[in-house]
Amino acid sequence: MGSAKAHYEGIKAFSETDQTEDLKSITIPTLVLHGEDDQIVPIADSALKSVELLANGTLKTYPGFSHGMLTVNAEVLNADLLAFAER
Repeated sequence: MGSAKAHYEGIKAFSETDQTEDLKSITIPTLVLHGEDDQIVPIADSALKSVELLANGTLKTYPGFSHGMLTVNAEVLNADLLAFAER
């Protein structure tokens, strides 16, 4: 919850910030999760590019999952996060 201006400024800052060098500098195993039905953040412009830049990235996608998958599908994602952390 927040003001329209706060939401706008947050999205503006995130979308205009080049995170390429930050992603390249991460060397620890990193799990990238993305819903294949995310209508807010296109997978081609985010997860697919991110996992290519990570030195040790793993991509896991979820058919039919939306942008709100962390809340709506928490039981699935939590199990996958735990499995990744335990390996």
